[in-house]
Amino acid sequence: MTATSSSGAAASSSTASGSSTSAAASTVPLLSVAAVDVKIETVQVLRGFSLDVPAGTMVSLTGRNGAGKTTLLRTIMGHLTPVAGRLSFDGADLGSKPAHIRAALGIGYMPEDRGLVPELGVEENILLPVWVSKTLQVEDRLRFVYEVLPELKEMRERRALQLSGGQQKLVALARALAVGTRMLLLDEPFEGVAPALSERLATAIGILRGSSISVLIAQSEMNHADALIDREVVIERGANA
Repeated sequence: MTATSSSGAAASSSTASGSSTSAAASTVPLLSVAAVDVKIETVQVLRGFSLDVPAGTMVSLTGRNGAGKTTLLRTIMGHLTPVAGRLSFDGADLGSKPAHIRAALGIGYMPEDRGLVPELGVEENILLPVWVSKTLQVEDRLRFVYEVLPELKEMRERRALQLSGGQQKLVALARALAVGTRMLLLDEPFEGVAPALSERLATAIGILRGSSISVLIAQSEMNHADALIDREVVIERGANA
């Protein structure tokens, strides 16, 4: 692992990304965040923050609670608008694109609070973003998700409200995997779950190493993901540390 304070993989899976390129060796960023400022109401949360995520790599965005990790991921997904700086994805401007277009680019997002629909079943929650996609095939995406997380197939008809917190995290990861054909944004995936489930989440994420899918993991510490990470970017008070 290479540690850095500023911006700068198992064999490639064609099922996951439609590509068998050896992208992990690339240094060209798939995602680039350049000197971004973000305010929430009158509070400035991100202060000139920058990071790059090269194609096929796993990057840790590490910082204390309140440092701005979630704000950055929400900004990348289009839920918040920067007041300065630039976001780009695969070399194209991302800041001008609405949130639904960003998801259609192949970016899967796992929010910290999981964001599941309680009354819907596990499989229905996984497929929600796939159903609105014009390009993804339900059978293909479910096959891939169940290859990575086979235990979810057994509980696919169980409603989300009947699951433990750790099981809900697995479903939230699966939903991100269903649409994240090029990149995953994972917000505190190991936070608040039992050690065994944290290890299971780390194993599932580790399956993606060596594929062309890039992964950005926001976390307070790297105790579960240290072996997965190619580089670390530290954030403090909304700025590069």
